[in-house]
Order: sequence, then C-alpha cells, then structure tokens
Amino acid sequence: MNSNLQSWGIALVRIAVGIIFFAHGAQKVFSYGFDGVASGFTQMGIPLPYPSAVLVALTELLGGIALVLGLGTRIAAILLAIVMLVAMTTVHLRNGFFLPQGYEFTLLLLLSNVGLVLTGSGALALDNLLRKETRSTTTAVATKAA
Repeated sequence: MNSNLQSWGIALVRIAVGIIFFAHGAQKVFSYGFDGVASGFTQMGIPLPYPSAVLVALTELLGGIALVLGLGTRIAAILLAIVMLVAMTTVHLRNGFFLPQGYEFTLLLLLSNVGLVLTGSGALALDNLLRKETRSTTTAVATKAA
C-alpha cells in the first residue's frame, strides 16, 4: 500500500477522533461545568469526583484540539486512551457492549487512540513541521561542528 495514502488515512482518523474529544470536552467545560461533571462522576462512583472532572474535561478539550492540529499527537493520544480505559472499566463495561450505555463507543475511541500512539499523527500535522524543524536545526548544528 502507498505510504502516502496510509499517512492520509491516519490523519483522517486523528482528526475525527480529535473532533469527537473536543466536542465532549467543550460540553463538559462550557455546558455542564466542572461542578456538573463532578456531580455526574459522584453518581457514577468515580473516585475524587471534582479533581477527576477537571482532569477529564480538560484532557478531552485540549487533547481533542491537539489531535485535530496533530500537535503532540502521541502524548495526547496516550492521555485520551487512559481516560477511555478508565471510563470503560468504571462505567461502561457493566452496561454491556451496545450503546447508549455500553462500551462499544468507548472501546472504539480507546483503540483509535492506541493506534495513534503506535502510528503517530499521519499527514497534515504540526508534528511533521516540528520534526522537520528539529532535523534542520540538528543538521545545521552538526554541520557547523564538523
């Protein structure tokens, strides 16, 4: 398969997952507020509901933005995968596989993020520009030293 096509395929997954997380994080931060999310977490039995609410909401919001931009993709994807793993094991598994309460969507987001950790950001990502800048700087320094 053409590696250029793979890179674009990865980018499409990254951007879609990023949009989903951004929307969920924005909903938590701007619609429900940290108090509302913490209240929901309390009802779900999530430990330390207020700090957990802040952490999850900001991870989803900022992690979603990072994925859309392709900036720090692997770090954002690791953090988002952890959020999904916790959500799946503490809330969704007991509700079976199927939506609306089951774990099928959570599993999809978890494994999509694991895939991004393994593959990187794909095409159309700021990570690629930063990598080029780092290589250019390293090459320039190495050339000067020689």
